[in-house]
Amino acid sequence: MKVGVLALQGAFREHEQALKACGCDTVQVKKADQLEDIKGLIIPGGESTTIGKLLVDFDIMEPLRKKIEQGMPVFGTCAGMIVLAKEIVGSKQPRLGVMDIVAKRNAFGRQVDSFEMPLKIAGFDSPFTGVFIRAPYLESVGSDVEVLAEVEGKIVFARQNNLLAAAFHPELTDDLRIHKYFLNMVE
Repeated sequence: MKVGVLALQGAFREHEQALKACGCDTVQVKKADQLEDIKGLIIPGGESTTIGKLLVDFDIMEPLRKKIEQGMPVFGTCAGMIVLAKEIVGSKQPRLGVMDIVAKRNAFGRQVDSFEMPLKIAGFDSPFTGVFIRAPYLESVGSDVEVLAEVEGKIVFARQNNLLAAAFHPELTDDLRIHKYFLNMVE
């Protein structure tokens, strides 16, 4: 099984390392035709406005949206979560708009407000360390979106069918459970 990591900007190498540690073959996706060779895709953290613009500039936005509509699993972390969102509070930036979520950018504060904390995640036997860096959260979710984790009542991890979104960075920990969760979605 081959899973892609969008490699236009952001923490794509760290996701690639986590997937390889799970025994998965990976490909850095930089062109639309590379979407044909993969079973799933991770959109990494980084800068959501830049990622959205690059998806447009590299003509990946529409082919990726089509693959998602056809059922390809996609996991967005931090900026990747924002790119998946149907709505972004106060922003009209380019995005896929495929997940029924409303994302709020930099919702926990600026870079200096970054933090780590144990998260209680639905279906996990023990806490997962969430690494939050200029993190967003979800202001609201649609009725068919499953909330998997919250921080102080704010949604930070959710799933809707073939889409998974996290406000934090699982690739910056040694804990592979979330990447394995995504790989189970891909299988």
